[in-house]
Amino acid sequence: MGRGLWIILGTIGFGLLLLLVNHDSGETLGLPNDQFANLFYLGVWLSVVAAALVGSRQRVAEIVRNAMIWLLAFLVLSTVYVYRFELREVGFRLAGGLFPGTPISRVTSNGTAEVVLSKGLGAHFLANADINGKTLTMMVDTGASTIALSYNDAELIGLDMNGLQFVQPVQTANGIAMAAPVQLSQVSIGGISRSNVRAGVLERGKLTESLLGMSFLETLTSFQMSRDTLVLRD
Repeated sequence: MGRGLWIILGTIGFGLLLLLVNHDSGETLGLPNDQFANLFYLGVWLSVVAAALVGSRQRVAEIVRNAMIWLLAFLVLSTVYVYRFELREVGFRLAGGLFPGTPISRVTSNGTAEVVLSKGLGAHFLANADINGKTLTMMVDTGASTIALSYNDAELIGLDMNGLQFVQPVQTANGIAMAAPVQLSQVSIGGISRSNVRAGVLERGKLTESLLGMSFLETLTSFQMSRDTLVLRD
């Protein structure tokens, strides 16, 4: 009976997986998803009844117990499927809360790419950005006209430090500093990517944390801040 239970649970999981994978196409194994779900539901119950008949020599209490386990498993998996989008959002928020700066990519109903960022412990929005193939954790700063890279981060992403010319004065929290203008070949945050983005590298020791400034943000369709989340739209 235990082996049969695992077979039925595996069948339920496989059927729900097919529905999830084929949700956007609207069809599963050549049938509309609603029709497939109804047939699948009927098949599960027939399997439960058949298993109960096969094991009819067992005590009635044991048969009822096994039937309730199957029913509970089916209800749990069905609930996961029905509320899959809500559960996905909960997962996104949990990941963002546990790992601030982790970009959560999603696609809206009209096909627009979005990236959601969560506020870090320091009350600032952080973003893990891929720049020239390296990942940097940056603070989002709408007051910065360009992306501002710390000297160490510039070295990390492989910029030619010997060729930098620190000729551009910029305002920092510690006063005026000099920055070297650069062009970043690729900047990606989650599913949003931009090429040839203006940036500046500050002198050594003048910036402790790189800033994601307007030279990236202004290329977006929009960005919206709420209390705990920042939504970037491609």
